[in-house]
Amino acid sequence: MDICKGLGLNINKKEVLSFVGGGGKTTAIFKLAGELKSLGKKVLITTTTAIYEPTQGEYDYYFLGDYGEDFCPKVGSITILGREVKGEKLLGISLTHVERIVHRGFFDFILIEADGAKKKPIKAMASHEPVISNYSTRTFGIIGMDCLGKSIEYIVHRAELFVGIVKKGIQDKVDERDVVKIVLHPMGLFKAAKGRKVLILNKIDHEEKYIAALNIKSMLLDEGFSGDIVLADIKKGWFY
Repeated sequence: MDICKGLGLNINKKEVLSFVGGGGKTTAIFKLAGELKSLGKKVLITTTTAIYEPTQGEYDYYFLGDYGEDFCPKVGSITILGREVKGEKLLGISLTHVERIVHRGFFDFILIEADGAKKKPIKAMASHEPVISNYSTRTFGIIGMDCLGKSIEYIVHRAELFVGIVKKGIQDKVDERDVVKIVLHPMGLFKAAKGRKVLILNKIDHEEKYIAALNIKSMLLDEGFSGDIVLADIKKGWFY
């Protein structure tokens, strides 16, 4: 299935999409950007925190600081924008800068990585994160289903905060109920979310993970979660 269709996006409507969590967040951003580019859309990828610096083949334009008032992206293009490069990371722009970009109206879709996870599939939020623009039309929260059955200490980013939310020991294993708790908790996955909430249960690559994801979805609906819930393996292009 197409990513846009799988995520429920209307490609004819401009959107500002913020991505938080773990479990393949950066991959999701670049896969979506590539599909939008193929559909003739002008796409901006940026971050309000930090993102791994992309490779040259992943974009058409690359700017540090700003792109200038006379810049006009071509139809079907990806623009990367950050503040500066530090090590392997492209550091983020300010929320005020995001606001200016939205008002300029150059881009059809603005994709923002709004927190970090150090490549872990699930996380808790620190006090300073996420950094989400008020102009976000949707907040995508991503959790990798490969977190299930793994030690919290090993598999969770900010494990010390996570255990406080799920009420477990740091060496205990992550289970389905823990995922539900981190999605629903005020300091969890959707802390400070703006726009429509969209939960992506990602990396579902075999039946066991699919069944677990269905269980999580059922529990969330029973608990009154009001956002959308997507079951997927975005890297493989699978949506269920």
